[in-house]
Amino acid sequence: MTSILSTVGELPDEAHAIHHLEPVMGTVVTIDVYAREGMRPPEITLGLARARATLRRADAVFSTWKVDSPMSRLRRGEITCEEAPAEVALVLGQCAIAREMSRGWFDPWAMPGGLDPTGYVKGWAAQRALTALASSGMTGAMVNAAGDIASFGGPEPATQFRIGIVDPFARGQLACVVELAGALATSGNYERGNHLIDPRTGRPATCVASASVSGPDLGLADALATAVAVAGEAALDTISALDDYEALIITLDGNWRWTEGFPFASPDASS
Repeated sequence: MTSILSTVGELPDEAHAIHHLEPVMGTVVTIDVYAREGMRPPEITLGLARARATLRRADAVFSTWKVDSPMSRLRRGEITCEEAPAEVALVLGQCAIAREMSRGWFDPWAMPGGLDPTGYVKGWAAQRALTALASSGMTGAMVNAAGDIASFGGPEPATQFRIGIVDPFARGQLACVVELAGALATSGNYERGNHLIDPRTGRPATCVASASVSGPDLGLADALATAVAVAGEAALDTISALDDYEALIITLDGNWRWTEGFPFASPDASS
């Protein structure tokens, strides 16, 4: 669903308290923490343990590949939403909101094989892991779920992370750099092939090479990036109408379109 994004620039090694890789949800989630001098190791270790448990719990509940997961059982009609863990009703409620906000271009109830909230869950789980990780001693942290990133702060006090969006036509290069204040999700077919589904037809479809959405919450940004990738330029007006969310698309012929507030990094921004 997403492109691979990377931090760019030099980050202070002495502040880099954690670089952890967690295999979960069929991918590898990267957790990076930057800490103030004097932050105690037990605080960092406890936060990492909470974040890892949050990711594993999301995988256990929502996996559509594990036959005994609550989501798989719900899809087969073996349990009702009321009988599933409480997180299921919460996520489906948020998916309904995302469907309305995207004007139906994101719709987990219209996927082949039945209900599939995967397009929201990965970002939601990463955002919850970031919350579990947070501590007053941190200057910043990122949870990177296969290129979709939830973050707060930066590598040093009063700084922001700078993130590179991969060029969909040259995956070893960056298309642009953004200053990340919250979440960033990117969707397109160039990483995983033709896997995006048009909910109005039930068939694979995409109108752009790459679609990125920034905003305060990664679950919603992830869902909206999927919607923009499927709907194309027509969805930019939809994103523009939302508070705090911005979008960038790279079209199939290489042109760029973006909403007014998309957070491009200025050329002279410090790393």
